[in-house]
Amino acid sequence: QVQLAESGGGLVQPGGSLRLSCTASGLPVRLYAMNPMSWYRQGPGKQRELVAQITAGGATNYVDSVKGRFVISRDNAKNTMWLQMNSLKSDDTAVYYCYMYYRAPYWGQGTQVTVSS
Repeated sequence: QVQLAESGGGLVQPGGSLRLSCTASGLPVRLYAMNPMSWYRQGPGKQRELVAQITAGGATNYVDSVKGRFVISRDNAKNTMWLQMNSLKSDDTAVYYCYMYYRAPYWGQGTQVTVSS
């Protein structure tokens, strides 16, 4: 059973930074390394949206609203993915989820990010 666990959320002022982590368990490293990983978020009253994705080979893509501010990365040897979030805005307030697909979709439990002064 694959499990994803996020951490690193919290309250931050506008302009601040946070780093989210997602660690996968229940999957051999070689299989984790073969799959793309993603970060999604769901803000209050909004639909869940794809924020960033990283392929097995390290190629990345981002939703336009976070380009130049967020950086997604992964360490396949540690079954871990990160989302470095800089220059945070109030619109970034959301629950952030990590996601992967391996024979089935898997979601983490989510971590709350609140950007407020």
